[in-house]
Amino acid sequence: MQTLFRQLVPICIVMAIPIIPFLIMGDVIGQWVADFENSTWLAGIVIMLLSGDIFLPIPSSVVSTFVGGQMHWLTGTLISWIGMTNGALLGFWFARKYGRSFALKFSKQEDLERAAGMTHRFGPGFLVLARGVPVLAEASVLLMGVHGLSWSRFLLPVIFSNLGISLGYCAFGHVASQYDWFPLAMGVSIGVPVVLTLIVQRFVKLPHETKLPASENPQESELND
Repeated sequence: MQTLFRQLVPICIVMAIPIIPFLIMGDVIGQWVADFENSTWLAGIVIMLLSGDIFLPIPSSVVSTFVGGQMHWLTGTLISWIGMTNGALLGFWFARKYGRSFALKFSKQEDLERAAGMTHRFGPGFLVLARGVPVLAEASVLLMGVHGLSWSRFLLPVIFSNLGISLGYCAFGHVASQYDWFPLAMGVSIGVPVVLTLIVQRFVKLPHETKLPASENPQESELND
């Protein structure tokens, strides 16, 4: 899990970027953002950002918390859910179409092997467990695509787990904005994924045997049953 932990450093830096302007120029930015509240511009930007989550280090927890603080939590949840689901669908489709070479462009070999080991334990349910964990969330989607998981078995776990994550962060951001502790909420939205990753690092110990040759497709027959 050391590789996973090291990858948290750049992720935390990226996730912290949206908070810095709030701490320095909170009132000015708040007024500027208010002009976009409930607008199609904000919705479109959020959907585009989250749709690229599989390809770029987009902090979905921060983005979802932010949009929840700028519009009604229900609207924010819908927008966040659409964006996160689009990103997962794109990554899964590309991985199914172009295979392991594509997956390795956007996820490390070690992460795919780690995801393979957890898939042996949990099957497609690993998609649900990994959705809130940086690095593993993307690796799990790419791995399932590489191994040819059927669309019917991929969609339900991803759709419902994304809905739960979007609802949680957007509702949290909305409540935070009502009580004027929005910058703190943005900080918490960084901390939660980090804590989840530390939990994975602490309690999920994968044996060395889970490291598989690139030519093998672990559980491929089980995934497609």
